[in-house]
Amino acid sequence: MRLLVTRPEEDAERTAASLRARGHSVVVAPLLHIEALPDAEIGSGPWAAILVTSANAAFAIARHPRGAELKNVPVLAVGERSAQAMRAAGFAEVISAGGDLARLAAERLKQGVPLLYLAGTDRSGDIAGDLRAQNYTVRTAVIYHAVAATALPRAAAEALAGGIDGVLHFSRRSAEAYVTLARGAGLFEAALKKPRHFCLSAQVSEPLAQAGAADIRIAPQPTEAALFEIIGAA
Repeated sequence: MRLLVTRPEEDAERTAASLRARGHSVVVAPLLHIEALPDAEIGSGPWAAILVTSANAAFAIARHPRGAELKNVPVLAVGERSAQAMRAAGFAEVISAGGDLARLAAERLKQGVPLLYLAGTDRSGDIAGDLRAQNYTVRTAVIYHAVAATALPRAAAEALAGGIDGVLHFSRRSAEAYVTLARGAGLFEAALKKPRHFCLSAQVSEPLAQAGAADIRIAPQPTEAALFEIIGAA
């Protein structure tokens, strides 16, 4: 398949390499870039564990003035990519959840203990809510956000004009940017009606559905591996 990847550049290149290894043709055109929020309020703790659902959390906490004091707190990461990023940022004890962070927390932590979730402004799931429902205390610290491009990148415009089989959407914010920028470029029909839209979660898919996208497919779990599975099935 000929696929368009619109996530921030570093992640997009890694995703593209994995897709190409699976035999796909991939166009990379980031619609967002990640900015750390060094003034974000983290809270006093102490914390039984840190939760991360994106490698962007490692990028951001490494730039936070209080990041160093957290490095001995155990980290539960949603997947191996985010786990590797936290290790590279200097965190001593990091465990990958293999895609099911709520399950890992329930297995390893006593109910009621305080947890720190290092999050972005836009999130595809509600891990904090899931764990609060299991009687954990979760503080969500928003330490990074995504900034949208102001115009559709040339690579994306050319890919859509020439015909693309599918577009990968990893966040609601990137899906919103895709709709807005495609409309502004006069490529709304080519962007929404023709390709399949492979979404990390139902929440990610909402802007596409509201805009009238013709073919939306949602990963059964909010992980890249699950997204690759539905692409392979298509």
